Amino acid sequence: MKKLLLLLFFFSALGATAQQKIGLVIHGGAGTIKKENMTPEQDKEYRQKLQEALTAGYAVLDEGGTSLEAVTTAVQILETSPLFNAGRGAVFTHDGKNELDAAIMDGNTGLAGAVAAVSHIKSPILAAQAVMLHSPHVMLVGEGAEQFAREQGLEMVEPEYFFDQRRFEQLKRVQEREKEQGSLYSPNQPGSYQGKDFHFEDYKFGTVGCVAVDEYGNVAAGTSTGGMTNKRYGRVGDVPIIGAGTYADNETCAVSATGHGEYFIRNVVAYDIAALMKYEDLSLEEAAEKVVMEKLVEKGGSGGVIAIDREGNIAMPFNSEGMFRGYMKEDGEPHVFIYKGE
Repeated sequence: MKKLLLLLFFFSALGATAQQKIGLVIHGGAGTIKKENMTPEQDKEYRQKLQEALTAGYAVLDEGGTSLEAVTTAVQILETSPLFNAGRGAVFTHDGKNELDAAIMDGNTGLAGAVAAVSHIKSPILAAQAVMLHSPHVMLVGEGAEQFAREQGLEMVEPEYFFDQRRFEQLKRVQEREKEQGSLYSPNQPGSYQGKDFHFEDYKFGTVGCVAVDEYGNVAAGTSTGGMTNKRYGRVGDVPIIGAGTYADNETCAVSATGHGEYFIRNVVAYDIAALMKYEDLSLEEAAEKVVMEKLVEKGGSGGVIAIDREGNIAMPFNSEGMFRGYMKEDGEPHVFIYKGE
């Protein structure tokens, strides 16, 4: 009897260690985020919204849901909050409009979907998912993406839904600075800010994203943004570019990025992290740190990423002053951070 009990204990312990770990990580944008610039009320408000998104997304996983379901659940909550540059509260273009981008990727199948420059779709992340699941394409843009969303029965809204006074005033500040210092689109030095003090945080701040691994061992990534304040000519950043701002592969990891999108596009940041894991056998943390804190910095890029692998390991590196971020793992407790050093 004693031997039988020991055997039962051994096999139950073996099963417990072999059980697939679940986990979820979110971000709400990276930039010049300093504690001295935040009131206690603002700090609390951001942390509460991040915790709400974490808790809702993790609950999906805890109840046996998929990583894709968890990602869309968490991102939708952040899209409806004017605190972040995604969905409601997105930044304004030069013409005073909101143009939204989003992407999602399934690490199990390798399928991905994205939308860009949309202004009537209430939840861009759901539109990206619809592209992935119900079309033969990866990315749809502008009016075509909105026509597809209507045909899929997604909720549509008037552009006024996305309006936020704080973001509109931000646009006016940027445009006044542009009059004083010259246009961001000067061709004198392509690919740079021409050495002018353009205050990056005024241009892009608050992109949201989520990565998750479910009990089936599948990872997924989703990202949603309003892009860059005062953007022109139909500019699209890294978020909807698969491999730049969003990427997922069960063999390596899922990644969602936030920062100065042009640098993330040129350096294929999200995929580069996965590639370092796959071809150089780096750990998730090593790969993410190398790309964000070394390679991206060398190129002059600012921002950060969140990432997770199928073992539930996570990484949240950023080279800016702060990044709204958080995670939930086996302990079921939400862990939320904002500033550098937390």
